[in-house]
Amino acid sequence: MLKNFVLFILILCSSLAQSQTTPVPKDSTAVNDSIVKKAEFLKQLGNGFLPTKYINLDLRYLLKFNQYEGLRTGLGGVTNENFSKKYRINSYVVYGFRDHTFKYSIGGGFRIAEKTNSWVNLSYTDDLQETGSSAFLTDKRFFSFFEPRLLNIDLFHRHITKAVSLEHQFAKNLLSETQFAISNINPTYNYAYTVNGNTFREFHLSTAKIALQWSPFSDFEITKKGIIEKKEGYPKFTLQYTKSFKDVFESNFSFSKIDFRTIYQIKHKNDAITEATITGGFANGNIPLTNLYHAYPNNITKETILQRFSVAGINSFETMYFNEFFSDRFTTFQFKHYVSPFKISARFKPQLVLITRYAVGDMSHVERHENINFGILDKGYSESGFEINKLLFGFGFSFAYRYGGYHLPKIEDNIAFKFTFNVNL
Repeated sequence: MLKNFVLFILILCSSLAQSQTTPVPKDSTAVNDSIVKKAEFLKQLGNGFLPTKYINLDLRYLLKFNQYEGLRTGLGGVTNENFSKKYRINSYVVYGFRDHTFKYSIGGGFRIAEKTNSWVNLSYTDDLQETGSSAFLTDKRFFSFFEPRLLNIDLFHRHITKAVSLEHQFAKNLLSETQFAISNINPTYNYAYTVNGNTFREFHLSTAKIALQWSPFSDFEITKKGIIEKKEGYPKFTLQYTKSFKDVFESNFSFSKIDFRTIYQIKHKNDAITEATITGGFANGNIPLTNLYHAYPNNITKETILQRFSVAGINSFETMYFNEFFSDRFTTFQFKHYVSPFKISARFKPQLVLITRYAVGDMSHVERHENINFGILDKGYSESGFEINKLLFGFGFSFAYRYGGYHLPKIEDNIAFKFTFNVNL
């Protein structure tokens, strides 16, 4: 399955390369129009969409693979401005060949204020979610990228979620989204959460979320399509607050969560880049493992280095094994330095990236989580390594070594050797 996935990526890269070398008309006006259309097409493609006249097809649902569903394939999309500037419909349907189950989402929205790009959205989703994952609401509008660690995830819970949300842009550099959701959550693994003498194997939650994305140093431009980020500036900040209400629409638990992320990047004159990312989360109250935190692990629990060989993630801990740690409060720090590309030829410019990652966390009431074993990050987790990217068709390789408080007795168990995939559109 993994080989088929890699082959698909190679074919996609080849088609992109061909699209970039297609001749354009010689007339200057036609050339400019063609360049603009091509740039817009590549931008949409880079965000995972294939634009058509009325619908932008979401390629991220076309082909995926994980350890629970096996091959996951389907189709999704969202209507574009040619369909309507005031209304939109977005949905997807996928099928897992290992669990033999369909998953889907049906949603739509309507614009209530064009100047502030304010939308009210409604959705009904029946799908899987990785246990311990905690996404920011605003990420789907700012960060759309290929996430290789999805290949290795095996711990999922199924959720049926009905949600209503409000997107609003307070200012050019301040984006917000608020959501109220009702979810029925059923772990796909043997897990029970015990609190106050009661044992729960599935959970009903009613949650409210508010997320803010602040980019104070970015340059923005007001266009007919709304406010567009013309030049990225750093640092960027994201903050999200989640509150679960007990007994509201039969919700089982009351808890709160605060999630934070900041990204800082320095571009040097010699095309080198230094980037630092800090992420943190704090959860308080009665909260099952499904809604707690992992620390972005990306290592398969297998015996040898070659058996663990897979695809390196973007912001994940490559030597940390899946389901090894969970926390109700944690912080991660990641430092990357992209060395100036080696200009071997006009087309062949591999790049060395030096990486250090650190995570620390803790958990109260570990005994409440039954039938599952995991550790906590109170000793501090460290790994360092490097990547050599863009060796062939966007592919490269990475090496990481685990050390510090969670260094393992066998040297080979602390090593992660994987390949990377990077394409710039």
